[in-house]
Amino acid sequence: MPPLPATVEAITIPHTGGIDVIQKTTRPFPEQKPNEFLIKCRAGLYPLKSFPAGIGKEIAGTIVALPTDPVVLNNETLRNKAGNHATYATVPWTVAWAVPDALPTKIAAAGLLQGLTVATFVEEAYKVKKGDTILVHTIAGGLGLLFAQFVKKAGATVIGTTSTPEKAEIAKAHGADHVILYKSENTVQRVLEITNGEGVDAIFDGVGKTQPLNRFDSDFEMIKRKGTIVAVGNASGAVPPFNIFKLVPKNIKLVRPTMSNYVATPEEAAHYGNELFRLIETGELKINIHKEYPFTAEGVQEAQQDLTGGKTTGKLVIKINPDA
Repeated sequence: MPPLPATVEAITIPHTGGIDVIQKTTRPFPEQKPNEFLIKCRAGLYPLKSFPAGIGKEIAGTIVALPTDPVVLNNETLRNKAGNHATYATVPWTVAWAVPDALPTKIAAAGLLQGLTVATFVEEAYKVKKGDTILVHTIAGGLGLLFAQFVKKAGATVIGTTSTPEKAEIAKAHGADHVILYKSENTVQRVLEITNGEGVDAIFDGVGKTQPLNRFDSDFEMIKRKGTIVAVGNASGAVPPFNIFKLVPKNIKLVRPTMSNYVATPEEAAHYGNELFRLIETGELKINIHKEYPFTAEGVQEAQQDLTGGKTTGKLVIKINPDA
């Protein structure tokens, strides 16, 4: 192995602020702990404790150094993949997955975080069953398109919300049976029309505080009696506190899980990770990449602007190594 560099290039932010604070900097080479892999990054995707802070949650690349902890090396469920926006990164072995040889690292990076989120949520946050009717908000985004595919694969009817006819067609191509254009249609009215007034069995809501043209409260109007609302994320902000008695009229379940607690053990992580990569390899699950952006401050700023501006469908990729 060639000698390792003394520094790495990384996308960081010097302090909190707008997209303009994103910058490309040179930082000390990461110090590898006994339970960590050292990875040379190829592609990166989207708790700051100190500044300057690195950004990015998903990477794929080549392992250049294994963990040294014998407990880790002897673990039968050892797996290797994970990261941030930098040329090299150290990652705990417990949040790393092996990329199958036939799978490009770009697809692995694009599919891992959101793929694991959807795979675990449709199994454990709400067990989607054949015959269910499921509502997915912002269905044409990276997460939404995966929800559409997983829910359809389970034999359920998929209803989605999105902003444009073009995005609606993309969602339908990925399994959505009905797509509601929230800018021109009344979402609550349309959902109740489609379900003959009963509502849906479950709602996967990644928007949070403010639904497009509606409040989070609208979920309570569209959910069926004894249905489940899964708060997937908070793209528009955290859901504000509300009276727990809102759950009473329909005996509603409301859950706000996090994927990491569904893959907290090596066995859980191996189970979901292996199944996710199998589905991608066989073509049963399509990972959509909206665009690749250069590994520059301007490139990452553009990616953030496109993402927050509602211009994207699928995942955004930062290509760290142009030769990979």
